[in-house]
Parts: sequence; C-alpha cells; structure tokens
Amino acid sequence: MSEITVQIEPLSIESFAEFGEVIGCAGHDFFHINDAHTERYHALVQTESDAAGKIGISIFRNIKTTTLPLQIDMLERHPIGSQAFIPMQGQKFLIVVAPNLNAEQPDLQRIRAFMSDGTQGVNYRAGTWHHPLLTLESPSDFAVVDRLGTGHNCDVFKFPVSVLIQE
Repeated sequence: MSEITVQIEPLSIESFAEFGEVIGCAGHDFFHINDAHTERYHALVQTESDAAGKIGISIFRNIKTTTLPLQIDMLERHPIGSQAFIPMQGQKFLIVVAPNLNAEQPDLQRIRAFMSDGTQGVNYRAGTWHHPLLTLESPSDFAVVDRLGTGHNCDVFKFPVSVLIQE
C-alpha cells in the first residue's frame, strides 16, 4: 500500500458528527441568564465514562508547533471515556480522526482532518480514533475534559503506511 493523503476540512457540527461534538457557540441554541446579560449555550456535549471513572478538567500545554504538510504514523483512542479539547487562547488547531475498520484498528482509508477556527473545541466520543493534540502555534493551552480513573483507557495503533495531512 502506498502513502495516503488527507485534505484538511473546515470543522463544523455536521462534518464532525460521526466522531463526536464540536464545542463552540456557532450553530447551537442558547437561552438568556443573569438578567439577559449572558447567553448560556447549555450542555453542548455530554462526557462519557464507565462507572469506575470520574470526569476531570485538566490543562494541556502543547509545546511543539505543528507544520503542514504533516506526516503521521499513529492514532490513539480512549475506549471507556470521551475526551474534549477546548482552546484557551483562540488558537486554531488540527484535528485528525478515523472511524473503526474493526474492533482493533482504525480505517486508514477514511482518515479525516479538520481545522478548528480557534473558537471551536471538540469532544471525541469514547472509542474514537484520533491523533494526539496538534497545534499550529506553541505554546498553546487547552482545557481538557476527560475520564480519570483506573483501567485501560488508551489504545495506540501504529500505521503500516505513511499518512500525509495537507491543506
């Protein structure tokens, strides 16, 4: 099998629906609170965890800048909990995902790449194959909401072929 090339797509609620939810105001309903001084975009995502885990909020500071085009050689997934990434500095970031080919590996022919506009975060559903955080500037801080607890919650799949991500 030769190299696979993936074109980067704009991130939208519809285009990302197969993999999880987009975290942002655009396209979501709201209601007013605090004497109509605030729009509340309520329950944009629902986190997932098994009964043994708790949901935690962390900050991930990415210190390596991603440059395009980008060659990747792996994806990971968290089988028992979702994982949300929310940019804290309005920075764009790259999202690479794939559906399952079978119970053990992603479908490399269906890898997709999305670009957040910096006002959008994402929530990867439990079991979604994705690349670790890729930022176009560094350092970049992200609020991360994910499962905390014991048990195996990270699978890594190394590719047998190279995958090129490009604009």
